[in-house]
Amino acid sequence: MSEAVYLVLVFASLTLGVWSLTSMWARRRDLRRRLSEVSRDSATGDDDWLTGLERAARPVANLAMPAAAEELSALRRRLANAGWRMESAAWIYFGVKSALALVVPAVVWAVLVSAGVTWSFAAICLLLLAGAASGYYLPNLILRTRVERRQREIFEAFPDALDLMLVCVESGLALDMAINRAAAEMTLRSPALAEELALVGVDLRVGSSRERALRNLALRTGVDEVASFVSMVTQADRFGTSVGDALRVQADALRSVRHFRAEERAAKVPLKLLFPLIFFVFPSLFTVLLGPAAIRVWRVLLPAVQTAT
Repeated sequence: MSEAVYLVLVFASLTLGVWSLTSMWARRRDLRRRLSEVSRDSATGDDDWLTGLERAARPVANLAMPAAAEELSALRRRLANAGWRMESAAWIYFGVKSALALVVPAVVWAVLVSAGVTWSFAAICLLLLAGAASGYYLPNLILRTRVERRQREIFEAFPDALDLMLVCVESGLALDMAINRAAAEMTLRSPALAEELALVGVDLRVGSSRERALRNLALRTGVDEVASFVSMVTQADRFGTSVGDALRVQADALRSVRHFRAEERAAKVPLKLLFPLIFFVFPSLFTVLLGPAAIRVWRVLLPAVQTAT
């Protein structure tokens, strides 16, 4: 009886915490909506939304925020690679991790209570712990998936952007203007790459050097091919070589790498299809082909054998 009372108290405390966070967030959301309706300013409304979300996530994010500055810096770089460059991204990320670590066990406990499961205390605690761990590490999986997808998009579209830059440079434009032109033209092909190239133009307009702006591009994307392009342009500026020739060589090299990676993925297709064929396609095929024969053998030969014996 004491174990049941203890579990009920744990569930009540978790439910109360989640309800208080939800109510606080709802009040802040209503306030932001009223302010946005009065101001009629969409940009300010987005900033208010992010600010309110950050303020709501800060008390919970302190539970998971790393103390080491190196870990926080690495996380901010990963968030930038995913396209989340705002200052509040880290607080929101850790706030979501902590909130899921509390909400998922509460949901699991509610399901167990509603289903009337009579497991042991150790099994229930283990299940709640597994739910908390899955909720805590789910944002890591989402972040990694988004980073990989975005980096793949940038890698596949970057040779085309280099070709556009080469055409612009050979037509007489400077490299800075060529980057801006490529950013404008790559919007439909790759919005992520177009956004990153546009940020390079913003850095150049605010007074940053070309080398610094390009190195920021390599840090934001996290793509090795972009880092090699930055090194190539930096060395071309330093030694006074032709930027157009360097862009042509870099574009050809990246296009070859893209072709080789496509061939590598195509070579992996038969191996990836092997297990679905073995476990799903072949049993169905054998059932359709050999099923009628097996039924005929069962109906004809088995009675004959029985009568012979």
